[in-house]
Amino acid sequence: MTNTAAGDLLRSARDRGRNALSEHESKQLLAAYGVPVTREGLARDAAEAVTVAEELGYPVALKACSAELMHKSEQEAVLLHLSDPEAVRRGAARVLASAPSPLDGVLVQEMVPGNRELVLGLTRDPQFGPCVMLGLGGVLTEILEDTAFRVAPFDAAEAVEMTRELRASALLGPFRGQSAADLDTLCRSLVAVGRIGLELDAVAELDVNPVIITPQGGIVAADALVVLGKE
Repeated sequence: MTNTAAGDLLRSARDRGRNALSEHESKQLLAAYGVPVTREGLARDAAEAVTVAEELGYPVALKACSAELMHKSEQEAVLLHLSDPEAVRRGAARVLASAPSPLDGVLVQEMVPGNRELVLGLTRDPQFGPCVMLGLGGVLTEILEDTAFRVAPFDAAEAVEMTRELRASALLGPFRGQSAADLDTLCRSLVAVGRIGLELDAVAELDVNPVIITPQGGIVAADALVVLGKE
């Protein structure tokens, strides 16, 4: 998807009266701006979910995919560590049957290894405009409130400074036998989130959580939500 296609995606969602993108669409938008995202595919039924899982390789995660579902884990719409076709078939049928609202389908996603998690975010300040946030991700985001902010636009050098401002910045270095995080990719992703805020006025908020740091130091966005602004 090109940046132009990302804009078309937003316009299409707004034309349909939606106030957010689905996770799959949100990650397509991120990928268009160079942010690494999980390998995944959208399945319409249980049989197709198995086909996608076979292509990705096990284990996989299954997620209900809809712009209406902004808190999937709280609604039991996420299944993790599925390791064979029968588990995927049963899981997909369960997700499709129990969804509280119509779905785009079931998102079949690679399981990304790693126990270090970050969050990237975008908000629009009435005075300063698009602001980018970096912090600890996963369940620690709201508990520790360890974050750094920059007003877009900013460059890679400022992004590096954001990483140094985190109280838990040591997690980005070599950690318990795991490689240091790929800071170049992380900083490019932060700059890219700022570009999204500058170039796509329809994006009111962006939440990328978690961004997983793999044991080899790779950076992968495992979940994302784009919230659309009012006309």
